[in-house]
Amino acid sequence: FQFLNMDCYILKYEEGDHIPFHTDPVPNRKHWRLNIILKRAQEGGELLFKYPDHFYAEERTNRIQVFRSDLVSHAVSEVKKGTRYVLTFGVAL
Repeated sequence: FQFLNMDCYILKYEEGDHIPFHTDPVPNRKHWRLNIILKRAQEGGELLFKYPDHFYAEERTNRIQVFRSDLVSHAVSEVKKGTRYVLTFGVAL
């Protein structure tokens, strides 16, 4: 759903799916995103973050991520095996 400055999606990543590094700019606002991993892929499908001074990959034990998607470059690595499901909420403040 999308309502005013908020959104919510269930994302499904199948084998071969990936998302390249990007940011989600929202003019004149701060864009926060909360991801909850409902089901991990058996192999691949990791959420990756690229900060100016270091690189960070999602911890396999961490099912929840909160980040500024307008500032932090992020990606999802290719799903090599299985399917990944993510519930994601966004808000622009």
